[in-house]
Amino acid sequence: MSEVKALTGNKCAALGAALCRPDLSAAYPITPQSSVVEQLADMVYSGELDARMVQVESEHSAMSVVQGAAAAGGRVFTATSAQGLALMFEPYFRMSTLRLPMVMAIATREMTSPETIWSGQQDAMSVREAGWIQCFCETNQEILDMILQGYMLTEDPRVLIPVNVCYDGFYSSHLVERVEIPSQAEADAFLPPYSLPAKLDPRTPQALDPMTPGELLMKYRRDHLESMRAALAVIDEVDAKFAAAFGRSYGGCVESYRMEGADLAIVTLGSACGAARDLVDELRAAGVRLGLVKLRFTRPFPAERVKEALAGVKGFAVVDRSVSFGWDAGPMYVETCAALGESLAGKAHFSAIGGLGGADISMAHLRETALRLAGLAAPGRAETLWLMD
Repeated sequence: MSEVKALTGNKCAALGAALCRPDLSAAYPITPQSSVVEQLADMVYSGELDARMVQVESEHSAMSVVQGAAAAGGRVFTATSAQGLALMFEPYFRMSTLRLPMVMAIATREMTSPETIWSGQQDAMSVREAGWIQCFCETNQEILDMILQGYMLTEDPRVLIPVNVCYDGFYSSHLVERVEIPSQAEADAFLPPYSLPAKLDPRTPQALDPMTPGELLMKYRRDHLESMRAALAVIDEVDAKFAAAFGRSYGGCVESYRMEGADLAIVTLGSACGAARDLVDELRAAGVRLGLVKLRFTRPFPAERVKEALAGVKGFAVVDRSVSFGWDAGPMYVETCAALGESLAGKAHFSAIGGLGGADISMAHLRETALRLAGLAAPGRAETLWLMD
């Protein structure tokens, strides 16, 4: 039977990973992720978790170690944040392009400089072209649940792409919420034992990742993109299986809230979705027909689901907790506009940016965003709104 506890998001990530029975975890601590691997280390060394824990000298080594273990046929896990993610970028990129399945938690954090250790999503957004699947969680319950779902997704033969489970540093990683923890028996019934063949086996020696001609590399990239597209359907399938097993559904790639009959929409992701739901309820009660579109996956980007969710609205604003340095906008605003294509022309829209470096995205900020959206008279792009007090 499930157990109910009050847990931080980092504890949820650690417990979720442990329930999936990893063969090996490699760990290097970095704020605000540190307590994920600390919890796993405690579980390993107390005998509660039957797994190898490798303490390494850097995040580059952490990803290299799990990469080798995954190639040898093991189920693996690690976690990181910000500069740690940047340091592991070389093997991080290779992990996906070698098509090695795994789950890694990212407690998202702003990138330096100016120097900061506080919340932001710039780290995860900066690596979204490295070939990983990326999920963003709103609640601590969702963090635990998506670790379990992430292993089912990454190990599906139609996918075989590593998965990041991302959640807002400090807002989720360190704050406490009510969480239902599945029993080990329930987790085992949902997630089958790891059964994929090893890429490296001493009984049949072979080269892994030799120098590759361009013609073959083109095929690898095409197959990777095709598997990304296939993952969109698998995400929905896994969500349905999870709902049948545990009674919780997250809507797959995109979750809509009160979008029926909505004229306006806020699009966002991560922990800000909680305040956005409250704002939708408040403004609906005041007669403003506002809805919420929660982006749960940014890779693969669920373009058709986003287009469908926003089909009936007159205007939308995308609230990002990161910036696109190539645009005067947030990255998910740019991608949402791209997803809408020709239908964008008939809608009022703008990018809103807030929550950088630990700054809050408050109800007041979201209210300002929605009321500005409601006051736009004509279709087209309005100036970027910076959510600052």
